[in-house]
Formats: sequence, structure tokens, C-alpha cells
Amino acid sequence: MKKILLAEDNEMIVKGLTYALKQAGYDVIVGRTARQAEELAGTVLFDLAILDIMLPDGSGYDICHRIKSVYPDIPVIFLTAKDEESDVVEGFDSGADDYVIKPFRNRELISRIENAFRRYNKGTVVLSSGDVRVDMSADRVWRGEQEVVLTALEWKIVSYLFQNQGRVITREQLLSRFWDITGNVVNDNTLTVAVKRIREKLGDDVIKTVKGLGYRVD
Repeated sequence: MKKILLAEDNEMIVKGLTYALKQAGYDVIVGRTARQAEELAGTVLFDLAILDIMLPDGSGYDICHRIKSVYPDIPVIFLTAKDEESDVVEGFDSGADDYVIKPFRNRELISRIENAFRRYNKGTVVLSSGDVRVDMSADRVWRGEQEVVLTALEWKIVSYLFQNQGRVITREQLLSRFWDITGNVVNDNTLTVAVKRIREKLGDDVIKTVKGLGYRVD
């Protein structure tokens, strides 16, 4: 069972998220202060960390720096009410792999956790739809026998949709996920153009539009 370190001082969030994560098959270790979280990180071997930025005695940014300096292969997700662009950028600059803004939905957070684990999977993971193959471990895409070159943003969209095959991913989910990939916040028009270019490269039938909802890869 994978262990998750949760650094959070809000008791309601701790109880609700601990229950949801345990139902999803994870073991949760809770630190309610920065000091507790750092002590746990130094004594317990965990697989992923979820950090609140504003803890009573310190910052989640500092905890993230320390974790990444010792365990660079452990994913870190920030869970915070700080939603300014500068906060998000600082979060990723400190080494975080994802940034989730409160209030949040437990199912979406669990999906992001699962995706973080997939990104850190050291084995070869190849996902496919039709004649398109996506090598998650090598960040490479093929259409038939021809390798397809994608931009950083296009790769993020393709890999996320393929990791969630069969599920409808809303435009809002994509927009909230891809902050500062190319130096700017991804807006609605940028997403539309990126999906259009992906379809030109991979074929119109790979990414399906679910009218009024979002996109799906079967």
C-alpha cells in the first residue's frame, strides 16, 4: 500500500481527505504543522506528499524544497487556498508536480495523485488508441510507425487524456491543470489552438469532443 504524507492543519480537510484516500487504497500519514511534516518525512518512507502552503509554523514551499533535495523522485502536490498566479508559479518553482486550489473535489485530487504516480513510473508504459501510441516513460508519441513531434503543451494535453482513457476531461480541468508550461497561463483560446494542432498531427478521430462537456480518448 502506497503511503501519502499529508501536511494540513484544517481538521475538516484532514478527516475528509484521509477517509477518501483510504477508500482509494492509500495509507495516509498526517502532519498538522510544518515541523511534524518534516519529522515524518525524515522517519517514514512515503510515496507522495500533499502539502498545504500556509501551515501554523512554516511554509509548504520550504517542506517541498527539503523533500525534493533528499527524495527527488517523490511527487509533491500543493493543496492550498493561495490562487494568485505568483503563488502557483512559486509552487512549481519550488519543485511541486501539481497545484490544487481549495476548495477541491476529492475525486479530482485522487485522479491527480494517480497521474503523478504514473509520471514517476520507471517502467515502460505505452498507451494506445487506434494507430497512435504514447510512451509515457519516454515522453514520445507515434502515429503508425512515424514518430510525432509535439510541443510541451501538446504533450501535456495528450499524455493527460491518454492517462484518462475512456473518461471525459472537461476544458476547465485542462485549463486549471496547465499553468505556466510555456511561460504563460494557458487560456481558453490557447487550449483550442493546441487541441486543433494535436488533431492535425494525430488525426481527427483520436481526441473526441463530447459536446458541452470536454474531450475523451477511447
